[in-house]
Amino acid sequence: MKFRSTTILTVRHNGKLALGGDGQVTLGNTIMKADANKIRKLKDGNVLCGFAGSSADAFALLERFEAKLKDNPGNVPRAATELAKEWRTDRALRRLEALMVVADARHSLLISGTGDVIQPTDGIIGIGAGGPLAVASAKALKAHSTLNAAEIVRESLMIAGEIDIYTNQNILVEELPCEP
Repeated sequence: MKFRSTTILTVRHNGKLALGGDGQVTLGNTIMKADANKIRKLKDGNVLCGFAGSSADAFALLERFEAKLKDNPGNVPRAATELAKEWRTDRALRRLEALMVVADARHSLLISGTGDVIQPTDGIIGIGAGGPLAVASAKALKAHSTLNAAEIVRESLMIAGEIDIYTNQNILVEELPCEP
């Protein structure tokens, strides 16, 4: 059986960065856990990380990303690039099934096992089963509401949780100040 889980969303809006995720972990057609925490604060709370996919794989990547942050202090893009290179070239890491979003005051990055490190122009990234739904909701709310970044993330994840069966409405959101 295949584990399916999560929706992770990050939004930059009006000087704030918000990163949130739901808490659902599903095995086949069974919800195994409703309150998993897939959001982490790193580097004394100055870097946020969210992950989707296999939990064990995501934690292995999280540990490696933390090590890359220590090797490249204050340089999140460099740490992300180094992780992506290692992930893509290491035989064991290539088998990992997960995606990561990392963000600090200046950067929001999607990191994948294919070597991608992507920084979207609008600061909105969604990964996981409900990622595309949450991104669509966030884009609409950012353009047509007065909500702040954390409220956009929360509402977008709630909408994704109403539509996607692998996403629930047990939402955790973390926020940081960010540069425009």
